[in-house]
Amino acid sequence: MKAAFKLALLLLLASTSVLLAQRPGNPQGNSTSITLPGAGQPDPSQDQFMTPVNDIIEKRSQVERRILPYEHVREADIMWQKRIWRVLDVREKINLPFKNPERPLINILLEAADSNKIQLYGTLDDKFTTPLSEEGRAAMAGGIDTVPIVDPETYDVTYDLVARELNPEDIRRYRLQEIWFFDKESSTMKVRILGIAPLKDEFDENGNFLYELPMFWVYYPAARQVLANEMAFANGNDAAARSWEDVFESRYFNSYVIKESNVLDRRIEGYLTNGRERLMEAERIKQEIFNFEQDLWSY
Repeated sequence: MKAAFKLALLLLLASTSVLLAQRPGNPQGNSTSITLPGAGQPDPSQDQFMTPVNDIIEKRSQVERRILPYEHVREADIMWQKRIWRVLDVREKINLPFKNPERPLINILLEAADSNKIQLYGTLDDKFTTPLSEEGRAAMAGGIDTVPIVDPETYDVTYDLVARELNPEDIRRYRLQEIWFFDKESSTMKVRILGIAPLKDEFDENGNFLYELPMFWVYYPAARQVLANEMAFANGNDAAARSWEDVFESRYFNSYVIKESNVLDRRIEGYLTNGRERLMEAERIKQEIFNFEQDLWSY
């Protein structure tokens, strides 16, 4: 009787040891350590805690994503094209991702330029011919401030020139340059974005609005890879792997036309002063592009 009781006790202890070894909290899987009172404490130099991941899993697909090259188009297949300039207002609901406080588009472009991933071009023209100078980079925020510096020992006051830091909230609109063209090989109308330029408001000494100026131009085809590796906020689905390249290529934004290529190089505001007439002219240009493709078909 005693032998049977001892055998049952040994089997119970063995099964308990196996269950403890297979608990999720035991990484070794083959032993169980018990800290007795008075025993030595764990070495604080060892890594005891899991590195936090601010998500369900650590997402790597966006960082490792590669862009698809544009389809090759022969010059002989471009039978019609028109250059268009647009303005995108970030205050519109569909455009709110452009001013996302965590990662606005302006910060992505400037950080990529600082790490030499993209080139910024000056605004003397919109043909991407003049790289932006260091002086132009320093003057982006709107100038230089004179800051007083007090010596803690002698209390002498000296003045230093400090460049202003750019506030992303000041960027309310972007200018886009794109080309619409008809590819006769595929018999389709296509569009390619050429450039992106953030616009900054200029004010006088009294704080009155004067005009808006483009800060710099970014050649979009060269920036596609950088934009493809940056996540853009997708309203309604945080799991959507939408990049900034997807936003531009799939045209997840709203904008309006301010200029089309013309012999006098005029903007719409150059020959129309009424706001309603400008909007109607912008819609006319958009409809003209749409109708060109439709009018080529015969039924």
